[in-house]
Amino acid sequence: MMTENIEKIISEAKKCYKINYDDYPLYNVKRGLRNEDSTGVLVGLTSVGEVSGYIIADGDKVPIEGRLRYRGVNVRRIVEACQNEKRFGYEEVAFLILFGFLPDRNTLQVFCEKLGKLRSLPESFTEDMIMKAPSRNVMNKLASAVLSMYSYDKDAESMEINNLIRQSLEIIGRLPAMMSYAYQTKRHYYDHASFFLHSPRPDYSTAENILHMIRPDNKFSRFEAEVLDLLLILHAEHGGGNNSTFVCRAASSTGTDTYSAISAAIGSLKGPKHGGANFKVMAMMNDIKENVSDWGDDEEVRAYIKRIINKEVGDKSGLVYGMGHAVYSLSDPRAVMLKKKAEELATEKGCLKEFNLYDAIERLTPEVFCELRGEKKVICANVDMYSGFVYTMLDIPEDLYTPLFAVARCVGWCAHRIEEIVSSNKIMRPAYKSICHKVDYIPMDER
Repeated sequence: MMTENIEKIISEAKKCYKINYDDYPLYNVKRGLRNEDSTGVLVGLTSVGEVSGYIIADGDKVPIEGRLRYRGVNVRRIVEACQNEKRFGYEEVAFLILFGFLPDRNTLQVFCEKLGKLRSLPESFTEDMIMKAPSRNVMNKLASAVLSMYSYDKDAESMEINNLIRQSLEIIGRLPAMMSYAYQTKRHYYDHASFFLHSPRPDYSTAENILHMIRPDNKFSRFEAEVLDLLLILHAEHGGGNNSTFVCRAASSTGTDTYSAISAAIGSLKGPKHGGANFKVMAMMNDIKENVSDWGDDEEVRAYIKRIINKEVGDKSGLVYGMGHAVYSLSDPRAVMLKKKAEELATEKGCLKEFNLYDAIERLTPEVFCELRGEKKVICANVDMYSGFVYTMLDIPEDLYTPLFAVARCVGWCAHRIEEIVSSNKIMRPAYKSICHKVDYIPMDER
């Protein structure tokens, strides 16, 4: 009887939470903060990053080649310079995003030395805040670890810009160790694997330190670290409209502390519709590899893509994961740069056959959409198409895919938080239209 009552209560509860999708346009509500043409609702201004994938001409949305700029600097130029000079670039990007200008060689060296000194966690932090409460999901532990840093900060509430920058640098410096130790703890307590902790090295770059700390033997090649460094650069910032950055800015607008705001952003990034998207790509690709006998046969690959779109196979969502983006149309510059490096890594690792399959999915999906829908669909591969594949070739476990995204994006969150506090200084308070009907109160004995 109790079970039946609970089921009835839950059944009634489901009804009160359901809102008809047709009601949104009826009240001119932008569901998901999206306009009818899928562009984002304009809610703020930022000078941190610029994401461009289209222009509006005569009221129409016109696709253009994707462009990503950090503080006005084209990320492609940064990547090209770092690769030509054979140096790591994430630290340079972090400085640019936080301070707003490109550092000279000496300034960058001082900045790297500063980050190097901040990489180790406070005394007893690992034992008390990470190991004593292991988590099945590294992202949850990462969020709680950042939140717990509040207890170690004597000036946690100050909103002075110098204090915000200090807090930002400490989080950016320590996040790789937090991630690595949270992963090792998870492996030990939930996967019953051997447990090992490697101390970060102050002379290593962020990418080098990550590979150093997550691998049992600490060993990695220079090329592997360069590839991971590229991933960190490409994920460092993506404008104010992406969900996790928007969450960080919304939280910051309330006047809350840095650790609460960054922890909230990590929670947002965990979602499979945001930072967890590369899991969907990997699951889709595994399904394709199992069911397409000849990966080099375009017609067989095309036929399977058609079945995916028709919701016949895979997770039957009709989505080709890794294809399409909310802003980018003709191309995602991150995917373009990562794809080039993915091919180099695939050549070194003997994975060219698999790389060519990814390339085929990217080439053929727009054609299949055109065939099935009867119209040319402007769609490009996004960065998630290749990021999971690259992580796999680097022997990085799936448990760390999204946490690595958080480690990289943290610098963008911190910059947007400071900008929100300094420039906006107004709590975000959007409106919701109530569509509930008037209901009279019924006395208890009459129900």
